Amino acid sequence: MSETYKIFVINPGSTSTKVALFENNRLIFEETIRHDLERLKKFQSIGDQLAFRKQALLTLLATRQTGVKQFDAVVGRGGLLRPLAGGTYRVNDRMIEDARIGVQGEHASNLGCPLAAFTASQAGCPAFVVDPISVDEFEPLARYSGHPLLERKSLAHTLNIHAVSRWMAKKMEIPFEKSRFVVAHLGGGISVAPVKGGRIVDVNDASSAGPFSPERTGTLPLQGFITLCFSGTYTEKQMRRLVMGGGGLVAYLKTNDAREVEKRIGRGDKKAREVYEAMAYQIAGEIGSMAAVLSGKVDAVVLTGGLAQSALLTGWIRKRVSFIAPVECIPGEFEMQAMAEGALRVLTGEEKALEY
Repeated sequence: MSETYKIFVINPGSTSTKVALFENNRLIFEETIRHDLERLKKFQSIGDQLAFRKQALLTLLATRQTGVKQFDAVVGRGGLLRPLAGGTYRVNDRMIEDARIGVQGEHASNLGCPLAAFTASQAGCPAFVVDPISVDEFEPLARYSGHPLLERKSLAHTLNIHAVSRWMAKKMEIPFEKSRFVVAHLGGGISVAPVKGGRIVDVNDASSAGPFSPERTGTLPLQGFITLCFSGTYTEKQMRRLVMGGGGLVAYLKTNDAREVEKRIGRGDKKAREVYEAMAYQIAGEIGSMAAVLSGKVDAVVLTGGLAQSALLTGWIRKRVSFIAPVECIPGEFEMQAMAEGALRVLTGEEKALEY
């Protein structure tokens, strides 16, 4: 690669906006803009924060003395857009409008494409999103839930899952389009996906199914859950909070911090150990289920995300699933790098930009 491209990456979160500058795939700088929670509470919706976050971006760039005219591309985090195939997409007006109205829900990442478009307009360069949350590469059988009123949807940690699948294929010297992995993204939510030829052909919805996680319940016993819903004890809002934000480790151990759980285990807390191992047990079970989707033909099981840094947790998982395929750990989340690499593939002509 003879030419050098400067790629600016923007990743909006609920109370922060992460930004980074890359030269090709080399990180030049990365910074997190922290937003005052009280200020954010004054906005009626996430979309209303756009002007506020634009100004925060401009302030950072001025402080960094980073001239936008040097950028060759700007990449924003892709949010809850319409279902689409994986890849790098040019930001266009339809995408920005779908993000604004929240066609699949409201999420901070919906600000990614308008922030990228705004910054790119200042720089005179293209704006992209890479592997949005709404990437849907399901095969037909994966869409069946058990009732036609409820179709299974593909909402996952797509950006990181695709990225580590590419890296594993390269490491194992397997053509990406022929690779077969089961990738478990282990974070505040847990996504376990069979990735066939670079496509996520199935995945649990980390907000309502699969293993329990630090703060989510995952799949629940359905009859008991229905009884809770109609018990009169909980409002709909409380039930949604119970499932996402108040479940998992939080519900059992009153903390969502795996490091704290491991400290308790180190002090001999048998309950903490049992709960933590139960989470590993459920993750391993989901990996086995997704290996069956690939008919047992799996090149590697890949553990990634923040929790993959835990040797205790990954050790328990490895013990249960190593019979399927070699188990590789790629700890951490690589969203910023994955976005930069997606834009770089387009800039170098390795891939064509897709139209939304």
